[in-house]
Amino acid sequence: MAQMNMIQAIKDALRVELERDKNVLIFGEDVGHVGGVFRATEGLQKEFGDHRVFDTPLAESAIGGMAVGLGIQGFRPVAEIQFVGFIYEALDQIAVQAARMRYRSGGRYNSPIVFRTPFGGGVKAAELHTDSLEGLLVQTPGIKVVVPSNPYDAKGLMIAAIRDNDPVFFMEHLNLYRAFRAEVPEGEYTVEIGKANVVREGSDVTIITYGMMVHTSVKAAEELAKNGVNVEVIDLRTLMPLDIDTIVESIKKTNRAIVVQEAQQTSGIAAEVIAQINEKAILHLEAPVLRVAGPDTVYPFAQIEDVWLPNPARIMDAVKRVMEF
Repeated sequence: MAQMNMIQAIKDALRVELERDKNVLIFGEDVGHVGGVFRATEGLQKEFGDHRVFDTPLAESAIGGMAVGLGIQGFRPVAEIQFVGFIYEALDQIAVQAARMRYRSGGRYNSPIVFRTPFGGGVKAAELHTDSLEGLLVQTPGIKVVVPSNPYDAKGLMIAAIRDNDPVFFMEHLNLYRAFRAEVPEGEYTVEIGKANVVREGSDVTIITYGMMVHTSVKAAEELAKNGVNVEVIDLRTLMPLDIDTIVESIKKTNRAIVVQEAQQTSGIAAEVIAQINEKAILHLEAPVLRVAGPDTVYPFAQIEDVWLPNPARIMDAVKRVMEF
């Protein structure tokens, strides 16, 4: 196996699918000759031609609209929204047109589109570059939301997303792009969309999380283990559809849980996870399910984002509270 960081794994997935299916197209702002802001598409235009990998104007609504049009004509577009805060200009195309295409056409047309976008804090980026806006898309019927936390999952989930006949909103955490390398199989493989992964086995408390917060939660779990608290960590990987079965099975074992998200607390993924836990596993709980999340404020400027973001200490405090309930 090759050693890859996340950005390399994503590029490898895109290359695999460009080679496999001539209907796969990649486009967005500066994704062609430059290879994207983070070089996720570097070299792909030269390899596959500017009719398969090409630049667009600085117009997210046009990127989204072209993706919808190409999708109903049988293509499989991979449309990059350069930073997550720029999706507002394309929300009509993503959430109304692409997400509803199968329904409003009675199954006649699909929107097999991947909308790629970087997101997430801890990198001191500019305003609108780091917000966690997954909650906007999770509440939109008809679109799948994927957030990988490591290179292996990133490649497998990207290939699965491109092959999916429904639109997939694929979120890539900025702080994970080059954070570490891991073994990634060469060639094609898929990771199932809608299946969570238990990244750390435990018996006392379940932490449910995704993206960068997987690594933050594992750090907290390792510290708690020094004091005899055995924490299980679940990486959701896919926020829509949500793998509630894996969560429930873990809670049956640990009887306590917290949910960690980088996004602001109110109406986020954590709230939905807790609601489903209450519906399906409340009799297995020995304490309320707690949330660790960003405050309900605008995402802060770079100087104070380290204070704003969830950290191992806050997660450890939440674990202590559910253990002592």
